[in-house]
Amino acid sequence: MKKICLLSALALVCLFCGSAYAHYGMVIPSDNMVMEDDNRTITLDLSFSHPMELIGMELVAPKSFTVAHEGKTTDLAKSLKASKVMDQPAWKAEYQIKRPGAYAFVMEPVPYWEPAEDCFIIHYTKTVVAAFGDDEGWDEELGLKTEIVPLAKPFAQYKGNVFQGVVKLDGKAVPYAEVEVEYYNKDGKKEAPTDYMVTQTIKADGNGVFTYAAPFAGWWGFAALNTADYQLKFEGQDKDVELGAVIWVKFEDF
Repeated sequence: MKKICLLSALALVCLFCGSAYAHYGMVIPSDNMVMEDDNRTITLDLSFSHPMELIGMELVAPKSFTVAHEGKTTDLAKSLKASKVMDQPAWKAEYQIKRPGAYAFVMEPVPYWEPAEDCFIIHYTKTVVAAFGDDEGWDEELGLKTEIVPLAKPFAQYKGNVFQGVVKLDGKAVPYAEVEVEYYNKDGKKEAPTDYMVTQTIKADGNGVFTYAAPFAGWWGFAALNTADYQLKFEGQDKDVELGAVIWVKFEDF
């Protein structure tokens, strides 16, 4: 009997350890700083995953996919094509950069049911691409349900630089918001010393401002999590909805 109880306890520990990794909506462009002599058509990969551990999850067709540039928002949903990221269903789009400035690409997914957390997850995910030497608009607030408004450019950052952003929900700053930070371990070469270090967790200050310095180059995801003021039904029961404001920032080697 003791042996059975011990095995059951170990199974529960493994279950919770396996589900502890943070979820991230991901929008990753092939180039986030497009110069005059570069290929002006970029590819954007849209996915849903645990980026450090390279564990993918299915991303069904997003509810919306847009780009904001010079105060205008364009619907890009029809440009999406089915693909795979981390061996899971994902989406891909090509976009031609035509004018200078900052382009903010935003994905809103359909609600994802996460049984391990007994809630739905919606991550409003964005990344910013700068073009042709101009970066006007990099700090533009897009009016999303929840978003991270950057206080430092979300591109052209060296590793070790400090990145700051304001967490907003319904247009208002969220005091002391919890922000999860994770590295996109694309080539699988990084290994966290312990599970505690797979996801870094920080908190914003009283004005909703958070600060983080990336220790090495590559793509880093910042996800500010809040609970929605509404619920969705799952199998006839009302369930909470986790709203994530996600921004992806690439840090460069010198």
